[in-house]
Amino acid sequence: MVAIIDYDAGNLKSVEKAFTYLGEDARITRNREEILSADRIVLPGVGAFGDAMDKLRQYGLAEVIREAAAERIPLLGICLGLQLLFESSEESPGVDGLGLCRGKIVRIPETPGLKIPHMGWNSLQYDHQGRLFDGIPEGSYVYFVHSYYLRAQDEEIVKASTQYAAYIHASIEQDNLFACQFHPEKSGEVGLAILRNFIGIPRETV
Repeated sequence: MVAIIDYDAGNLKSVEKAFTYLGEDARITRNREEILSADRIVLPGVGAFGDAMDKLRQYGLAEVIREAAAERIPLLGICLGLQLLFESSEESPGVDGLGLCRGKIVRIPETPGLKIPHMGWNSLQYDHQGRLFDGIPEGSYVYFVHSYYLRAQDEEIVKASTQYAAYIHASIEQDNLFACQFHPEKSGEVGLAILRNFIGIPRETV
């Protein structure tokens, strides 16, 4: 079962639809027991960093996510879900993220000819080998919608990047934690292939 964490963020239904299309039992939930018994967990997200962290804490989900990480359940952060895994964001000064990965979220710099938010298809370059991209050619295009991006402290966890006014860390992998700044559920066949690879990652025991 794939547990899709419900903290009132956007994009839940499209993520659920993508996993259901791939034959998975996908459930939108904020139930602790259901999340921790899942084979895989997805932290989706569209919205503001500070508001999202407030909701995760309000529903007791920040601790559930930390428990899931400790139990090595494969977890996929999508868009804002990637950003929340890190320590802080320029979007919401003074608000702590989940802090499961080290790094910060910064605003895409103003650049002549480029619009913010970044909305559209960009190609991926592979910085290091990542399990989400097995069998997917480098240079494949995926769909982005964001105004802020990741600067990971440890670049070894960065598996894919793209260029849009800056060198953008587009996907990370750290132990059981996986995340994409782009939206695989909106990225056609390439996105479905990424989600299939995530489905194929086994749940480990400590």
